[in-house]
Amino acid sequence: MTAHDDRGAADDLGARARRVSAARRATEARGETFYPGPSRIHLAAFPPKERWDDWVELDSRSWPKRVEHRYMLVPTTCFNCESACGLLAYVDKDDLHVRKFEGNPEHPGSRGRNCAKGPATINQVTDPDRILYPLKRVGARGEGKWQRVSWDEALDALGDRLRTAITEQRQNEIMVHLGRPGEDGYTERVLASWGVDGHNSHTNVCSSGGRTGYQFWMGIDRPSPDHANAKVIYLISSHLETGHYFNPHAQRITEARANGAKVIVLDTRLSNTATQADYWLSPQPGSEAAINLAIARHLITTGRYDREFVRRWFNWVEYLEHCCPDLPVTFESFEAQLVRLYDEFTFDYAASESGIDAATLAEVAEVVAGAGHRFTSHSWRSAAAANLGGWQVSRTLFFLQALLGAVATEGGLFPNAYNKFVPKPIHTPPHPGVWQDLTWPLEYPLAQNELSFLLPHLIKDGRGTLDTYFTRVYNPVWTNPDGLSWMEVLTDEKQVGCFVALTPTWNESAYLADWVLPMGHASERHDTHSYEQYDGQWLGFRQPVLRAARERLGETITDSREINPGEVWEENEFWIELSWRIDPDGSLGIRQYHESKAEPGTKLSVDEYYGWMFENSVPGLPERAAAEGLTPLQFMRRYGAFEIARGIGAVHEQPVPIDELRDLNITDHGRVYTATDKPASPNIVPLGAPDPDAQGRRAVGVRVEGEILRGFPTPSGLLEFWSSTLADWGWPEHALPGYIKSHVHPEAMDADQMVLLSTFRLPTQIHTRSANSKWLDELAHTNPVWVNPVDARRLGVARTGDLLRVETTIGYFVAKAWITEGIRPGVVACSHHMGRWKTAAQDGAVGAMMATVDLVHDGSEWSMHKTASVAPHPSSDPDTQRIWWSDTGVHQNLTFGVHPDPISGMHCWHQAVRVTPARPDDRAGDISVDTAKSREVYLEWLAKTRAAALVSPDGKRRPDWLMRPLKPTPEARLIPAAPGPS
Repeated sequence: MTAHDDRGAADDLGARARRVSAARRATEARGETFYPGPSRIHLAAFPPKERWDDWVELDSRSWPKRVEHRYMLVPTTCFNCESACGLLAYVDKDDLHVRKFEGNPEHPGSRGRNCAKGPATINQVTDPDRILYPLKRVGARGEGKWQRVSWDEALDALGDRLRTAITEQRQNEIMVHLGRPGEDGYTERVLASWGVDGHNSHTNVCSSGGRTGYQFWMGIDRPSPDHANAKVIYLISSHLETGHYFNPHAQRITEARANGAKVIVLDTRLSNTATQADYWLSPQPGSEAAINLAIARHLITTGRYDREFVRRWFNWVEYLEHCCPDLPVTFESFEAQLVRLYDEFTFDYAASESGIDAATLAEVAEVVAGAGHRFTSHSWRSAAAANLGGWQVSRTLFFLQALLGAVATEGGLFPNAYNKFVPKPIHTPPHPGVWQDLTWPLEYPLAQNELSFLLPHLIKDGRGTLDTYFTRVYNPVWTNPDGLSWMEVLTDEKQVGCFVALTPTWNESAYLADWVLPMGHASERHDTHSYEQYDGQWLGFRQPVLRAARERLGETITDSREINPGEVWEENEFWIELSWRIDPDGSLGIRQYHESKAEPGTKLSVDEYYGWMFENSVPGLPERAAAEGLTPLQFMRRYGAFEIARGIGAVHEQPVPIDELRDLNITDHGRVYTATDKPASPNIVPLGAPDPDAQGRRAVGVRVEGEILRGFPTPSGLLEFWSSTLADWGWPEHALPGYIKSHVHPEAMDADQMVLLSTFRLPTQIHTRSANSKWLDELAHTNPVWVNPVDARRLGVARTGDLLRVETTIGYFVAKAWITEGIRPGVVACSHHMGRWKTAAQDGAVGAMMATVDLVHDGSEWSMHKTASVAPHPSSDPDTQRIWWSDTGVHQNLTFGVHPDPISGMHCWHQAVRVTPARPDDRAGDISVDTAKSREVYLEWLAKTRAAALVSPDGKRRPDWLMRPLKPTPEARLIPAAPGPS
């Protein structure tokens, strides 16, 4: 709320009117328009957009003096999670510095409301330790010696190196590893223009397990829950505070609860979300799919499912023909088979697996059954990211949605592609003609995303090396499991020839780089993004706010380095310039994708890139902008977001237009193929791409009761209860929604082992962005081990704060205990998003929130001991002298072996550990790892796979229809022939 009139009730109305009149005269004398609005005499939730050019607030620190600050408000979007919530930068009109960030009320997703991470962007922008100039390594990797260089020196060196690799046809030695992209595919298209299949992502340590379960059902890998209109909300996550999109979804979950919705939470620990639930179930880790199937059985056996929806949209005919050839192909046969298939998943069975009382499960199942079409759910990281077979958690969760017919209904669950809009860009280069085996190895043909966290092991296998490796807002040593194997590879110049860290701030990986190149934060860069948060489509625009502010004042800005601190750049301009350095004369065919259309032969500018996109690829935006006398680009710079559509509804029920139906092939199962070309669409949102038929016709829809409807982008065009893909690619036993016992199932562990749960974040964590966000670090700066009092007594741990040693398969870590009823007995928990560190050699490069450690390496054995804690220190920010805490937690990920799920490729984060009181010489934060043991764990999990060379039904590396960030040419997708005898 904004309320600024410190005279209050003591002033009479006449005096107040005189002040307003004086303010009007003064404002108009400056040639500005006066608005007697919220910044002076009224209360308002947000500054009205009409006032954004001249917003006045009083300085609260100057009270009782009346000191006014005049601001220009410029929109951008937050870059601290995937929600892309709207921000307003408050630009001081006196000196054109950003003073703070608050919410943007014009943003359809966040609606002006932000979590703590949005306003904390100002901490990142003003971080006294941020990197401001390009740096080149001058000592050994990791030695911490750097020299400042020019951007031209860096660009020329990298351009020469990349051009050599490309012309020598070593494209597979180039890789760009992204953290959270926030850009809707920009870097993917850069790599495609280079002819490189080198896109790598963090998704297989984040959300691939959740995505896989959804993709096998509907050909689209993300859910879009209509929380606000739901009657029952079922969450397998700590969704209100730590899940993806938590702020926009949390708002709508809160609205639904206010309207009487019930919230069911499955979370082994007592998260903030669980505290707000009507039902909190704390299951044995890995048993979540069994609970889902017990609820499904209840819906089936009581007839509480939407029989008509199941009959219309399940691929039950295909299932019966392939799996039950002796049964009549009737819906009644399928219904009877459903009862048989899930007969074992009684409440008693689910109770025995989960540890949740059967009566409670029955009560929850009845609540779910009563929701009808207003049932919605979400599973993203949490259990799906933690367990062997965790992808079945989201697959069984969507089973409940589908049984209830709550798919693309008001209050139900939408496929995210219905509610997401990715505008077509000005240039779309073809996909590359090579296949990157270091990210898509043959052993994982169904992996949802790149096997990024296996990169050190795949390189150690001898499968390839990297000439040039970029990280973009990514910190692989710290983020991934088995980070010391990453350190071994990144410090070996024979395996990684050149390491380039594109980063705003120092991190554990950047210290090992050859080039450290400073990139912009949320208010210093351009991106577009659209995320699924309600039944509508919107587009957000991240922009350098000082550029927009100065352009409002009549200046012309052509390079973000003109307005960013130091020589901080943005990736878009960097990639355009680097592509020109690789191909200066256009002879390699690269430069054309980074050239202006308006002025051929000149570089593409970000103004033209986004101006073209907003003019040609965002329906309704040109008209809306024109109504305000603006170009589409000016509109987006002014407001930061645009709602494209609302009330999308059930896209799969839409009839296919008659002009797309020519020379049809309709299969016995109703899949419809057409000879017509796919209509051009401005929305290039990712989704499955079903294979064409034998004659090359494209899949256009599915025949349902005589009508050709759009259907789903799956091989069958229907919701795939039975996945022909899983069946055909070596996993027929998992082709149905089912329950896979986790690698931490009690049957798989020794009697003295416990489950370590790590897949949660504290609400204020910025993940890999920075260790220096002072407001957030003050709130959350440590990650103790949660331990139930029952286990504490058994272990002899007397009180919170005592040290525990947690032993994994490859080493151990030492951390403080937090004795709490908020975790079930037999399970310990420790968030894997804390514990930042630096070595003494790097001490001069950064201060603040990274502990100093002694990292010792002897052969395959590594150890880490903290030598100095964070402490008050002088810097350009006086608040660094007010640091009152010293603990920054433990970097437990270093002690985790890699656990790639053989189907989804997801790293299964849960660990089977032995927990003991710390030994006399143990200290908080100690870590010990043997990377030889980590190799053994890697090979053990690799043995669980069924490689494409053994199971591929068509000689390809991967099913063509599955989503993939870059999809190489058909020839590159073929499994290479085995080498013959020498």
